Amino acid sequence: MPDRRHLRDAIAHLAAIERPSASPGEREAAHWIAAQLSEFGCEARVEAERAHGGYWFPLGVPNALAGIAGLLARRAGGRRGVRAAAAAIGLFAAAAIWDDIGGGALWFRRRFLPSRPTWNVIAETGDRSAQRTVVFVAHHDAAHWGLLFHPGVLPLVDRVAPRLLERADTSPPLMAPVFAGPLLVALGALARRRRATTAGTVLALGSAATFAEIGARGVVPGANDNLTGVATLLGIATELAERPVEGLRVLLVSTGSEESFMEGMQAFARRHFPALDRETTHVVCVDTVGSPELTLIEGEGMLRMRDYPDGFKQLVEQCARESGVHLRRGLRLRNATDGLIALRAGYETVALGSVTRLKVPANYHWPTDVPENVDHTTVEEAVVLCTTVARRLAEAARGAAPAETVEA
Repeated sequence: MPDRRHLRDAIAHLAAIERPSASPGEREAAHWIAAQLSEFGCEARVEAERAHGGYWFPLGVPNALAGIAGLLARRAGGRRGVRAAAAAIGLFAAAAIWDDIGGGALWFRRRFLPSRPTWNVIAETGDRSAQRTVVFVAHHDAAHWGLLFHPGVLPLVDRVAPRLLERADTSPPLMAPVFAGPLLVALGALARRRRATTAGTVLALGSAATFAEIGARGVVPGANDNLTGVATLLGIATELAERPVEGLRVLLVSTGSEESFMEGMQAFARRHFPALDRETTHVVCVDTVGSPELTLIEGEGMLRMRDYPDGFKQLVEQCARESGVHLRRGLRLRNATDGLIALRAGYETVALGSVTRLKVPANYHWPTDVPENVDHTTVEEAVVLCTTVARRLAEAARGAAPAETVEA
């Protein structure tokens, strides 16, 4: 097992730094992580990128516009011009939201909203001349909390309707109403359906208010989400420094601005994906692995669900069995992690997370996400599993393992 004290100390040190996306604290954390990785023999650097640094404006502004358009459409009666304008605004808002929460081009925020620096950490270890590459990705920024993430909701559901929770294998679609509001405004205005317009207006204005509340809140310590992922990267670096691999290039990437819908990973993709061959590159996203049960996520997506490739998931499951790591399967997330960007780009990708008995990450986007509440045993298991995956990929690259174990 990895050195528990080292992993604990890393999480505690970084959690003491206030690290909202694209902030001085995020920069401080990035340079500290790079220095630590350099001590473990990695070639580490910090790359500055551009990001908006939040999601409440990119989602709140389109919803507010759609809500206002809905109000005007309801009062317009039969005036065709007003209804056409409301429909156009609703469709514009829905398109911007769909793109933003689905890991798209982020055209609304990049074109209409201000940006500021964000910082990614890139470290290279393993066999740096190898043709095959594995990229382990985590993130070091922390989220704002908000009432939307109140931890009392699921325990209440568990008491009132336990069978509903038992049967669920996908987390709640929190972003569905965010997209549905502007779309209903557009459709209601076009079809002159007052009820649809009213429903869309209520959803849109409610979403805008929700995002305003989140934007006004403070930043959580982010120990589980996602300093546990950063600690996993440090643990992998330690293991590979002690027992190097041959035939496999290993990139350890900690992104900034993940909490603003993967802006750091988007920047990493623009800069580095052209040099990473899809046929010889695997990506492992490690996000929020400090809950009691380590989980191999089957798929994710806030609106459109995208499953991770079965072949790579099977390889990871084999590695878990061989290394004695318990790995839960069968769960899908209506959230989005950095893994979604690599998956959309066509790379063999898997995502590791962790859940509580209620099938959700512990202390998610809540002020209680502190180092004292991290399950460090699960973090250690994530390090063991990721290191085993790297060694298996290295063996396959040298011809010591069947080729089908690394192909989807």
